[in-house]
Amino acid sequence: MGKQDTRGSGPSRRTLARNWDELLQEIRVTQTGVQILTGFLLTVPFSARFEELTSFQRTVYLAVLGGSVLTTGLVVAPVAFHRMLFRRRRRELLVESGNLFAIAGLGMLALTVSGVVLLVVDVVIGTRAALLGGGAVLVVIVGLWAAGPFIAARVADVPRNPPPSEDAEPRD
Repeated sequence: MGKQDTRGSGPSRRTLARNWDELLQEIRVTQTGVQILTGFLLTVPFSARFEELTSFQRTVYLAVLGGSVLTTGLVVAPVAFHRMLFRRRRRELLVESGNLFAIAGLGMLALTVSGVVLLVVDVVIGTRAALLGGGAVLVVIVGLWAAGPFIAARVADVPRNPPPSEDAEPRD
């Protein structure tokens, strides 16, 4: 999307509105899962078995908790940006920065979910299986969320959408 030219060559208001709405919908999906994960992690120290965790497991737990809280901050940041820039005619900035926060939030979520798997498998089976399980989850998530879209866009025999026009209805 780049900087908007003063002659109006940037994205149309309709395109920016549609992009913002799509971004918010994606954030809603992500935010729900992150909130549930964070809530669960906040209860773990109060469980009876928490005292039995090894030093490694406690370190992983704290890293995962920190990742979950950071992920929450990243996926909520676009909403905070919107609230602070409301009615200042900065929709393009909101869409661009919101996109970056969403991507960073997804990256942190991938690390956090992998860390949760690492912790749970380490408690249940052991460290070697935990490292394999956490690593496998990270590889699968990165494949689905990062590599998959680029590969699909490159090899899919599906035509691109036509560019939006000012007076046309928004398209997917």
